[in-house]
Amino acid sequence: MSEKGIVFFPERFIEATPKDYQLEAYEDVFFSAQDGTRLHGWFVHGPDERAVLLWFHGNAGNISHRLHNLKKLHDALQIPIFIFDYREYGLSEGEITKAGTFSDAHGAFQYLIREKGFQESSILLFGRSLGTALAVDIASKEECLGVILEAAFTSTDDMMQRYFPFFAPQTQSTTKYDSLSLIESIKSPLLFVHGQLDQAIPVSMARRLFEKAPSPKDFYEIAGADHNDTYLVGGREYFAVWQKFLINCLQASRKS
Repeated sequence: MSEKGIVFFPERFIEATPKDYQLEAYEDVFFSAQDGTRLHGWFVHGPDERAVLLWFHGNAGNISHRLHNLKKLHDALQIPIFIFDYREYGLSEGEITKAGTFSDAHGAFQYLIREKGFQESSILLFGRSLGTALAVDIASKEECLGVILEAAFTSTDDMMQRYFPFFAPQTQSTTKYDSLSLIESIKSPLLFVHGQLDQAIPVSMARRLFEKAPSPKDFYEIAGADHNDTYLVGGREYFAVWQKFLINCLQASRKS
């Protein structure tokens, strides 16, 4: 059964490019997922190449709908940002599935290592909403600089139970998102970011993940923020929290 329209809400049309947001130094990138599916992303250059941000976006739209947020993050962090679309989103080929998104995420991670020459230990993972499951999956298997989980959820089964109370959990053979079972395997610093009034993914889910997560870890709850307006409601403080986390990750990386 297709999960499009239930879990995934892809849009093909690219509404704008980084250039429209005064991000002139960027590359249109086409690369392969682990299973060979051709994917599209933008690599936005930054003056500080000690780290690179790998962005796993949420379940709706495409990368062009993240440009305002991307511009503000790029201004705050000054590091390169690689944002890409999962299969069937934007210019990426293929048909969306949960299994496919894992393949897409690992393909993006490997692209930064093989094609861009970054060390694993200099890649900062950023997952938002659905993308948090992909960031957790990679961080549980690979070394990375740090992990930022914004609007994180515990598992597919918990989300289905929330939205469809009579849902019976799927069999073990089905591909699932299950950050709750993977979070303890992460060895990199963790930052959780969540809107206090998030109606889509309650902050209590992220708190459960946070409790299980190993240290070093931090939790930034944004008063008055819902699911999609965290960086707008958080304002200056939001970006200051990001900057502090990046600095701490770079310092910890130097010591190790």
